[in-house]
Amino acid sequence: MNVRSTLAVRLRCVRLAVAVAMAVAVAAAFGVSGCRSTPAAGSGLPPPPQDEVWLTPRQMEDAKVRIEVVAMRTVGNEIVASGKVAFDDRRVAHVYSPVAGRVRRILAEPGTRVKKGAPLATIESPDVGNASADLGKANADLVAAEHDLRRQKQLFDAHAGSQRDFESAQDNQGKAKAEMERSRQKARLFGGARAGTVTQEFTLRAPIDGEVIARNVNPGAEVQGQYGGGTAIELFTIGELDQVWVFAEVFEADLARVHRGATASLKAIAYPNQIFSGKVDWIAGALDPIARTARVRCSIPNPNRELKPEMYATVSVAVDGPTVAALPRTALLRIADQTAVFVEIGAAPDGRLKLVRRIVTVNDDQGTDYLPIIRGVAPGDRIVTTGATLLSGML
Repeated sequence: MNVRSTLAVRLRCVRLAVAVAMAVAVAAAFGVSGCRSTPAAGSGLPPPPQDEVWLTPRQMEDAKVRIEVVAMRTVGNEIVASGKVAFDDRRVAHVYSPVAGRVRRILAEPGTRVKKGAPLATIESPDVGNASADLGKANADLVAAEHDLRRQKQLFDAHAGSQRDFESAQDNQGKAKAEMERSRQKARLFGGARAGTVTQEFTLRAPIDGEVIARNVNPGAEVQGQYGGGTAIELFTIGELDQVWVFAEVFEADLARVHRGATASLKAIAYPNQIFSGKVDWIAGALDPIARTARVRCSIPNPNRELKPEMYATVSVAVDGPTVAALPRTALLRIADQTAVFVEIGAAPDGRLKLVRRIVTVNDDQGTDYLPIIRGVAPGDRIVTTGATLLSGML
């Protein structure tokens, strides 16, 4: 046995000794006695055998000893994983400025509900002025090219002009039309640009209906445009939090048991006594090569907007599990490297209940409240689920 194993055994022994001492003290306080002690003189009552405790119903009640029948249960029916809350991408928009300039006014504050197209901020931008001027110039060039084309066509039809001049006018009109379309599309991106007017004011508008969840800009701030080659920052976040996504990291060994549509429950650190329920709606097609986990996405209704993006959470995903004879964790006693339970085996001659300590083997790899039984007890046996430590101290 190596040093680590020796220390582990000693630590278990110390813990057991402390538990036994506490149990004896509790037993004395409740007046629970007669474990293997010699009966009072003249009582005529036999003492309990080794590894047995005999208690009256009153003593059982005072010591809060609870008994449960071993039954067949579905265990291992959920997978627990760490997770993080995120926006539902179908219900959120991250708003950037398409133009570079200075923020003039803020028209929407966090918490405000806005409609699609509602103004969020106004920005003074030379980009908008240039786009307006380019659009106006392109419009004028197109008008001039069309006039020239009509004139050259009339001359050509009257045999007073050359075919070369007519074809050149056609080419110029085509170029002017293409430039007009380019300028119009650029102006459309910048929103505020209009043919016939020159303005440097751009109005940033909401792309979807929703709530202004975040605002990351103030009046007077300089912003970079998405199309200017700079590093643009997100100015507003607009979305709905009545439904969120939770991404859980499921280990490779458990992945085959997880299916789309499975029920998922979530506990957030901020709300330890509250459970949020939803469904698995997506499973990643590849694993993380280092952690050997796959991302599983769960859609969680959030009508009160309690869950916030970036919150950490514990996610439990329902999976199919076997139905086996199982023991509750609370019934188990750890004695050195063994596991034991107390089993009710009938009544003593004086009417006291007979409880015997029995060594059992369970599969404690399951992360559930009930553990599958390998050997030691069987369905129908009555076991102590509360108070086993107290009884162990009475042996």
